[in-house]
Amino acid sequence: MKMNATKLYMLMRFTTALANSTMFTTYAIFYVATLGLSPLELLVVGTVLELTVVLFEGVTGVVADTYSRRLSMIIGMFVLGSGFVLQGVMGSLAGAPPLLPMFGWVLLAQVLFGVGHTFISGADTAWIADEDGEEQLGSLFMRAKRVSLVATMAGIGLSVYLSMQGTQLPYFVGGLMYMVLGLLLILFMKETGFMPRVREAGSTAWQEMKTTWLTGVQVVRTQPILLLILIVTLFSGASSEGYDRLREAHLIREIGFPAAIPLSMAVWFGVMAVATAFLGLIAVKLTEKWLDINNERIVLTGMFLLTFLRLLAILSFALSPSFWWALAALLLIGVIEAISSPLYDTWLNMNIPSNVRATVLSMLSQSNALGQTAGGPAVGWVGSRISVRASLIVAAVLLSPILYVYGKAVRKS
Repeated sequence: MKMNATKLYMLMRFTTALANSTMFTTYAIFYVATLGLSPLELLVVGTVLELTVVLFEGVTGVVADTYSRRLSMIIGMFVLGSGFVLQGVMGSLAGAPPLLPMFGWVLLAQVLFGVGHTFISGADTAWIADEDGEEQLGSLFMRAKRVSLVATMAGIGLSVYLSMQGTQLPYFVGGLMYMVLGLLLILFMKETGFMPRVREAGSTAWQEMKTTWLTGVQVVRTQPILLLILIVTLFSGASSEGYDRLREAHLIREIGFPAAIPLSMAVWFGVMAVATAFLGLIAVKLTEKWLDINNERIVLTGMFLLTFLRLLAILSFALSPSFWWALAALLLIGVIEAISSPLYDTWLNMNIPSNVRATVLSMLSQSNALGQTAGGPAVGWVGSRISVRASLIVAAVLLSPILYVYGKAVRKS
């Protein structure tokens, strides 16, 4: 029995958001407080993850466009789940024979995260666009974002509870969720809108994948808007790697939590995550109500303004003199991210042909990962040599070229 595509897509977004929230709400406690990773090591973790994405993204995107988006997504769910479960059992590896140092196991898990992500990246969006059509994708992405934010709030409490039992447990439970979702996709996922490439006589699998890849490259080269998007993803990746990996370290090591409020670190991160998700849910609902998010010019103008606000908010967080100032900046950044994500996805899919959608989306993901791979160590070096505050300032400045690109795109539209 197959499920309606829209309902299954919403289930996927709910489950992955629940799993991610369960794992990542308190992940900093595991990495920073339990494992004691330095700012540079935190950036190395991110660099290994993104380098894996750079190496595998192109191949897996071509698989999705050449053979099956459904198959690509199912493989990705199980590989991701395996990586998260591995990280979740690291506590038990401490007393085992040292095949790898603990940091080596962390890096191995990142490789699995990266490979699994590449199988899903692009394939999920390409699948739902084929099954439901492109006309109302913007509205669909907004609804999916609201669903994922509800799941995020549900996962936050679970993350805090599990982290208090053992800091690695959220990863173990989140990994199991991904594996269960993989089983659900096997049972209920249909694929009726995808038309595989007609295979030429005597053509090998690698030749077919090469043809799909070259077609995607040609699409990017002949559409200036996609070249602009590549620039956006490159600098966005470089900026986000520094902010995403160091914001918790900045709170823990350089700002600190209010001594007057006797809450554990896990509870503080949970409270902040709930507040961010709740405010994001309201912001997405208002955006969906007030803006025509299927209009490309409106989407582009929104992305320009949101990027400018994000730059200012990261600078404010980096320079915050107190916990409450930092908290306000974090909440603002979270709201901006909640609105930006569906707008960005809508803009992408307005400009990519269906037959190479997963391939081109994978290329863009590669560009983002390349930005993170190149920018991450540089931002981490600044943090090790000067301070985490300085790293966050660099992360904010890296957003400035994106403002130029969005401004140019708005004028052209």
